[in-house]
Amino acid sequence: QVQLVESGGGLVQPGGSLRLACAASGFTFSSAAMSWHRQAPGKERELVASINPTGGITNYVDSVKGRFTISRDNAKNTVYLQMNSLKPEDTAVYYCRRFPYWGQGTQVTVSS
Repeated sequence: QVQLVESGGGLVQPGGSLRLACAASGFTFSSAAMSWHRQAPGKERELVASINPTGGITNYVDSVKGRFTISRDNAKNTVYLQMNSLKPEDTAVYYCRRFPYWGQGTQVTVSS
């Protein structure tokens, strides 16, 4: 069955960086578009970034453009989200998605 396992979340100070990873299994990863989403307390889940199967096309929500980078390693069945210049408003649970499946999420907290 499809499994998506996120890792790399944690507590970081404003301006800091984190790298999230999502290990995928149960499907042909190299043929699948992947995405990262986040949900802050009291807010709806939103799409943060997406990447096509080859990694050649990426898209970002405006609020993270220039700070976050989505990438993938098809040999390792893993998609990454490099997050730099983190802000308190980036605090959320971050989810990996391969439609229509979701990972369990990893908490990212940006606070001093």
